[in-house]
Amino acid sequence: MKDRKLYNILVIEDNAGDYELIQGALQEVMDAPVLTAIDCFCTAQVLLQPGSKNFDVILLDLTLPDMQGESLIHEIVELALNTPVIVLTGYTDISFGVKSLSLGISDYILKDELTANALYKSIIYSMERKKGTIALEASEKRYADLFQLSPLPMWVVDIDTLKFLDVNAATINYYGYSREEFMAMKLKDIRPVEELPGLEEGLAEVRSAAGKLTKNIMVHKLKNGDLRDIEVKISPMNLNNARINVVVATDITDRLNHIKAIEEQNKKLKEIAWIQSHVVRAPLARMMSLIDIVNNFDVNEEDRKKYLGHIITSANELDGIIKNISDKTRATSV
Repeated sequence: MKDRKLYNILVIEDNAGDYELIQGALQEVMDAPVLTAIDCFCTAQVLLQPGSKNFDVILLDLTLPDMQGESLIHEIVELALNTPVIVLTGYTDISFGVKSLSLGISDYILKDELTANALYKSIIYSMERKKGTIALEASEKRYADLFQLSPLPMWVVDIDTLKFLDVNAATINYYGYSREEFMAMKLKDIRPVEELPGLEEGLAEVRSAAGKLTKNIMVHKLKNGDLRDIEVKISPMNLNNARINVVVATDITDRLNHIKAIEEQNKKLKEIAWIQSHVVRAPLARMMSLIDIVNNFDVNEEDRKKYLGHIITSANELDGIIKNISDKTRATSV
């Protein structure tokens, strides 16, 4: 059964007999292929300009009147952009065929071995491979954009050598080093000396995490010497047989300082609460006991004066305690 899908195919062939061979083969397997036939490179240059007609595949002969061989492949592949190029040629040089594949063409078919099924499979496979390549390139671009445009510092480091392999713009802006400086640095260069043992411990933890995302908090040193508390999220990966970490860094210095301030405030509030429940109660209890004695028992004038003196002393002590509580409360609220 013929393929009923509509295919727009550009055939670049200067031999009328070979074109008829290609046309016949395509008509055997496709219901209605739309063929555009040209016989020179100069016409291909016009047809393949951006904004011109789109083709699903290009079938290319390597011996045109105005260009041949490797240089022709280079030019057509560059003009084709995302359109797969299949070379159809009478050359029997296998080494050249292999080389031409490395130049960007999708397939290489000898005309003497051309059959309808072989050509159809080559077209379908080439189109699917091209789709996969385009999807991969789009995915890589999305990753590159995510990496480079991230507002958070991100970098890639070799986990064995600890060398920086890549850094984004946010890393350069935040740490103060240029890209060239980063590429000559190692991870330990952004850590204060006293933190280096912690770096080794963190790396050991990452290596033992078996490829899982890990998080850690560490101190980093900026180029200007400032020390900052940094939370890092580390994603281990393998790239070209090298073990790498993709790291996202977040400055949490202000957050930790805020937490520390709250903890200090809570400590003072606990101290105030203890004073209220213990220290205040002592002079108040003495005062209440002395007042009870004066009011409810017969005491002579000399003892009454003595008790009143004790009451005044306790009242002054209580007043001092209250002032101390007020001072602590104001300091806590600042």
